[in-house]
Amino acid sequence: MRIDVVTLFPGMFEGVLRESILRIAQEKGLVEINLVNLRDFSTDKHHKVDAPPYGGGPGMVIMADPVFRAVERLRDQGRENAELVLLSPIGTRLTQRLARRLARASNLILLCGHYEAFDERVVEGLRPLEVSIGDFVLTGGEIPAMVLIDCVVRLVPGVLGAAESLAEESFAEDRLEYPHYTRPQVYRGMAVPEVLLSGHHAEIEKWRREQAEKRTRERRPDLVNPEGKE
Repeated sequence: MRIDVVTLFPGMFEGVLRESILRIAQEKGLVEINLVNLRDFSTDKHHKVDAPPYGGGPGMVIMADPVFRAVERLRDQGRENAELVLLSPIGTRLTQRLARRLARASNLILLCGHYEAFDERVVEGLRPLEVSIGDFVLTGGEIPAMVLIDCVVRLVPGVLGAAESLAEESFAEDRLEYPHYTRPQVYRGMAVPEVLLSGHHAEIEKWRREQAEKRTRERRPDLVNPEGKE
């Protein structure tokens, strides 16, 4: 998989991409992540990419032309079939199901907004998939892009060592993950459930499934009953 990230602040990604699973995925050659500075596609001598909004109002708006030029350059370089994603607070909510779909793509192009917004013609003309990581506002699209990258890359086959890890994680089957325990057996009066010490694999699996369902009902009832039906 190749991921191109179009951003005004490529330096924000450097630490994240050099650590943990994202570093390993790149070292294995399973994922290539390319940072593209949007200012490189400005025709302004000062490399400006923003301007005041028509109609007045606070803040600045990212102009359409640099964005179109950046995306068209990437598509000319062999990413004509890449899935184009715009990180936006008004987009579709990022879920594990959406992450699984994006992980099947061979190429992603991520557009990171900043300032007030993109010129709406970016959406009208390029028709990206708009994605939000939650109902809150951040300074820009860089942190949401990092979240999306981490969420998607770990689903690429071969990135994680054990496929079972993905199958049992929270949201893998629209439910939360069961509780985990490790040594010591008793800590400050809190003991590991006896079933986990029994060595009876069928009973352990049953307990984990029941705990996952119980935790999901208690903490995320919307996953059990997503349409609010009785």
